[in-house]
Amino acid sequence: MAIQVLTTPREYLWDILSAASMMKRNYFDDHPLLCTIINAKSGACPEDCAFCSQSRHHSTGVPSYSLKPTVEILRARDVSARLPVQHFGVVTSGRRLSRREVSTLAEMIGSHPPKSPPAWCASLGALPEDELRELKQAGLKRFHHNLETAASYFCQICTTHNFDDRVRTIQNAQRAGLEICSGGILGMGESLRQRVELACTLHELEVNSIPINFLIPLPGTRLQSLSPIRPLEALLAVAMFRLTNPRAEIKVCAGRVHLRDLQSLIFAAGANGMMIGDLLTVAGRNVAEDLQMLRDLELLPDEE
Repeated sequence: MAIQVLTTPREYLWDILSAASMMKRNYFDDHPLLCTIINAKSGACPEDCAFCSQSRHHSTGVPSYSLKPTVEILRARDVSARLPVQHFGVVTSGRRLSRREVSTLAEMIGSHPPKSPPAWCASLGALPEDELRELKQAGLKRFHHNLETAASYFCQICTTHNFDDRVRTIQNAQRAGLEICSGGILGMGESLRQRVELACTLHELEVNSIPINFLIPLPGTRLQSLSPIRPLEALLAVAMFRLTNPRAEIKVCAGRVHLRDLQSLIFAAGANGMMIGDLLTVAGRNVAEDLQMLRDLELLPDEE
């Protein structure tokens, strides 16, 4: 069934989108779930993920810096708080943060509990359960850790750690009581069946939110020569993830630009959220344009 969704002929596209949209309405209202992130620690990552401009195995010219000061992270969160977003993500490069860095972030989160959205989210690498519990107790709501791709394709994307390592981190965060945001990147050379495999694994893990990213082939990375995903192919992928994960949030994040004029159709395809603002190492779409798109869809009131 799922593979048939991905291979739907163009003339039946709207039937699939309609089915995915109906599935979404069974579990979610029309309010768009938005998130923003800050690249709080950049570059010099020892992992060799083929897509990543922050890997030291690639030559991309991406800035490298240590964990940003607390005041800078809080300033970025304050900016996000003026937008209609539900989660603000602190994202760091590297296999994992040090014990000291985790404590620094836990202290920051604990000292600034959100009285209103956005809630604290973090993507800090392969942390053990005890450190994730510390962050949860401080006030972290959600932990982000992508599977990136299917288990059967993972070794083609990364060799410095394995797929089971990523699953283990997700399970650590679940045991710590955190909500889980985990998805992957499509268009990295994986097969359609491997896209289904990823979607089914996320269903088995019962993650709360699935960020769908489309590869941005960045110069200097091993995947720089790949062609971007096609717009209708991307929409069918969103629909497939919705139909296989009816209860999870489906958010479209990096690479949304590849849909060009069809970006608003992600909501017809079953998505109920998206990331706005800048990405980790590349600029995102203009926030004002995204908010206007949501108003035009009547998903946001005019005064927001």
